[in-house]
Amino acid sequence: MSTQSKTFLTPEEYLEIERKAEYKSEYYRGEMFAMSGARYAHVMMVLNAGAALHQQLRSRPCSVLSADMRVCVSESGLYTYPDLAVVCGERKFLDSEFDTLLNPAVIIEVLSPSTEAYDRGRKFEHYRSIESLREYVLVSYDRAHVDLFTRQQNGRWQLNSADGIESSVELESIGCRLALADVYEKIDFSAAS
Repeated sequence: MSTQSKTFLTPEEYLEIERKAEYKSEYYRGEMFAMSGARYAHVMMVLNAGAALHQQLRSRPCSVLSADMRVCVSESGLYTYPDLAVVCGERKFLDSEFDTLLNPAVIIEVLSPSTEAYDRGRKFEHYRSIESLREYVLVSYDRAHVDLFTRQQNGRWQLNSADGIESSVELESIGCRLALADVYEKIDFSAAS
């Protein structure tokens, strides 16, 4: 019986490989994890949420960044690609490549059956250690529902949920309102799941 040993990669080795790769991979504790593509509904929800926020932030010192922007969770060493990130004020990057953001104010993840437990659990644990992060938004894939976690003054996270196509969530850290009607525009829930 043979055992195949895993190759441990340093963050620098990961970045060297990732910057040349034709597909995206996340990195954690010496390992790279290839990312799969997304379904139509997922892509539309991300685009809709990004467009709604971009429109509200156009004249402000904040930018909405797509899933092509890698985020480094410095404290835990996770390198990941959130569906959307919002950064305000000075943008801080890992290095002069300007492809790895260190200081998102808001992170948005559109859930899927295969990622929901991770996005709500361990990934959120990583994200909570980002000092600049003020709000974490989880968009449901199978119904008009959004969970908004907001960092409080005492460091705890408060959950507020919006349920139903007529509802919305207030992203106070960036002064935006995210209407579920905008997020779920052109989404057929019978085909989304």
